[in-house]
Amino acid sequence: MHVLIVAASGFIGRHLAARLVAEGVRVTAAGRAPDRLGRRLPGAAAIRCDLATNGLEDWRERLAGVDAVVNCAGLFGDERGYARVHAGGAIALFDACRAAGVGRVLQISALGAAADAPSAYHRSKAAADDHLAGMGDAFGWAIVRPSLVIGQGGQSSALFTTLAALPVTPDLGRADGLVQPIHVDDLVEILVRLLHAPLPMAARIDAVGPEPMTTAALVTILRSWLGLPDTMRVTMPRWMIAGAARLSIGPVTREGMAMLAAGNTAPVEPLIAMTGFRPATMARALARRPANGDDLRTARLAFVAPVLRVALALVWFAGGAIPLFVIPAATNMAWLARAGLSGGMATTALWAGALADIAIGAALLLRIRGAALAGIALMATYTLILTHIAPELWADPFGPLAKNIAVLALSLAVNALETRHG
Repeated sequence: MHVLIVAASGFIGRHLAARLVAEGVRVTAAGRAPDRLGRRLPGAAAIRCDLATNGLEDWRERLAGVDAVVNCAGLFGDERGYARVHAGGAIALFDACRAAGVGRVLQISALGAAADAPSAYHRSKAAADDHLAGMGDAFGWAIVRPSLVIGQGGQSSALFTTLAALPVTPDLGRADGLVQPIHVDDLVEILVRLLHAPLPMAARIDAVGPEPMTTAALVTILRSWLGLPDTMRVTMPRWMIAGAARLSIGPVTREGMAMLAAGNTAPVEPLIAMTGFRPATMARALARRPANGDDLRTARLAFVAPVLRVALALVWFAGGAIPLFVIPAATNMAWLARAGLSGGMATTALWAGALADIAIGAALLLRIRGAALAGIALMATYTLILTHIAPELWADPFGPLAKNIAVLALSLAVNALETRHG
């Protein structure tokens, strides 16, 4: 069997591709960055695709010799992209599969997808689902609609594991409906069974775990998995939740909060009847890979990482603004004179340095890759110049140069965290 996985770089796509490659299945991984895909998924061929722009003709050559296609593409928080990727791009892919004679298509949708759903995310998924279902017996198809998917590398897992690692357990209170999480390994098992299921096949399947629960209960399970003891639970005020969602702080968005409030559950029995597989409870699924120290550190760093980036940005903003607006001009000129600069050259150097500092701070806040490393290079330049013209600053009780060591460490940490998520 030759399986083409669209959006193979995503959470579900990566896990499915790795499982199929391990079982000796021929896999082609499709995504917007094929070089990176090839490195991340050894054993799979990698090709470029972009559902946002590709039409039926773009898929013709890619689908030659393909037996099954799995569409794992999914955006969240990008309402402008929903119609292009979830709906238009997926529909073009399905039409191309029919034209190319592909034997089966699996569509990863979402529990709650419907034409009249309150969220644009679910409506866009439903548009592609209904188009695929409307193709009848053109090929075997299944629309798999997962609830919350938990597992290594998932955004939902990162969010709830981060919450689990906090000193207190946050509770969304009345803003929280029930979810029915399924582990990614169990979801992959379902997809593999559907890839090998006898044809004809035409099914909409709600892929859920066996236990409906609140997100607070899920956080408690993840906290136990991390090896942390029970702690105090604090109900978050609704105004705080609404404010965070309005500002789109981290993964908290108005759309995401609306989905949680609406709930996300379904009976598990039809899934078992269709696939012959019963997903494990979340506690049992997590126990298949016990957490280690790296898991706990990652969970705690996820909360700290944005703070480190903002703190470093503030250091650079201060470094640029203080010489321009706080330190007397005479003092600035005196220091620049010790470096051999005076007059217009001194003024130019002052403004160039200050604006460079402010640019580094802005780049950090904008999450421009390499900003922390650029800051290290600039800081090293300043340190060398000051060491040459005023070596006594190393012995100054306020540590104007010694503090650069701490800034260096902070910069290295921010860059390492950037690389972790790159």
